[in-house]
Amino acid sequence: MRKRFTDEQIIGFLREAEAGEAVQYLCRTYGFSDTSFYSWRAKFGGNDGVESQRLKYLEGENNRLRKLLAEALAKQGASGIARDDV
Repeated sequence: MRKRFTDEQIIGFLREAEAGEAVQYLCRTYGFSDTSFYSWRAKFGGNDGVESQRLKYLEGENNRLRKLLAEALAKQGASGIARDDV
């Protein structure tokens, strides 16, 4: 299912609520349910979004580095096997 709102928009909604705007008003105005709002609040927590973006970036970087390491180890293992055959 396609996301209707971007992470930046969701963070904006959460900031409006923190500033004192009523959750029901936000739901009616922007067209989402209160259940969605509270699940977003649980997902994004109290941080300002910068931390969640940084976390997302670091997780992606970690996955990329793991793949590079696995490829390097596989290549090193393959070259070791080739030397043993000679």
